Amino acid sequence: MISFIILIFSSIFFVGIISQTKAMIRGRKRPSILQPLYAVLRLFKKGAVYSTTTSIIFKLAPIIYFSTVFLSVFFIPVGKLSGLLSFEGDFIYFVYLLGLGKFMMIIGAMDTGSSFEGMGANREALYSLLVEPAFFILMGSLALFTDHISFYELFTHLHLHNNLTYTISIVSIYLLIFMAMVENSRMPIDDPETHLELTMVHEVMVLDNSGFDLALIHIATWLKFAVFGALISDFIIPTDWAIPYQILFFFGIQILFAIIIGFLETFRARNKMAKNPQWLIMLSAIAIVVFLTTLIITNKIILH
Repeated sequence: MISFIILIFSSIFFVGIISQTKAMIRGRKRPSILQPLYAVLRLFKKGAVYSTTTSIIFKLAPIIYFSTVFLSVFFIPVGKLSGLLSFEGDFIYFVYLLGLGKFMMIIGAMDTGSSFEGMGANREALYSLLVEPAFFILMGSLALFTDHISFYELFTHLHLHNNLTYTISIVSIYLLIFMAMVENSRMPIDDPETHLELTMVHEVMVLDNSGFDLALIHIATWLKFAVFGALISDFIIPTDWAIPYQILFFFGIQILFAIIIGFLETFRARNKMAKNPQWLIMLSAIAIVVFLTTLIITNKIILH
């Protein structure tokens, strides 16, 4: 229960830290760290407007999307603190939960009958399809290394003891950072600040959403960032530390993760649209390197 509360609490400030980082680098006045929260509270007070071309699918999509992301938080451990739910193979269930939410957002966008939203949905589906193998290969490699297939057992038994295991940890963190960027439609795949429909991905999908529905979509984004930040922290937090120190270290890593995203979005150019599939396949290729390294460490492959 404590891990769940920590994740929810950290998600509230995550996007605000990103915005402050980007504003500081650009020499602009920094907004309040709670500005995203104020914006969401304002959206909750507004009514949703629905096009006459939409059906019940469009109305249900944001609710199901938020529910799946919210439920995915239940499986994420923080150091020694297990998630609310934990069972063998829970990381597979976790992926398909997020996949269900993404699927509902895609068909919700297509339900509007807008060619622009259909274009964004097509891109979102392609990018999710290409990034999913990287996550499965990465988690499968860690499962092979630890002989456990649940998030909690996997990370509590992840002992780093030589250069190869340190390399696996660093590369895994790199992959998770960019998986988080893809899942949350950030640079270099998408630009959340663009207003040109031809280059938008996620933002063009939610053009017709308003009020309560749009607020749920924004909160789901915060939660996704917190989830990936927690997975990153589980590679770094020493399992032999006392729980209070682990919690403090977790918040420090979340802040650092948000700052890194702010720097990446400020200094990194967006990929050309045609380059995105190649870039995403590259993430899977790196994950395969992690898998092969794991085979060497576990003596499944013997080098002579």
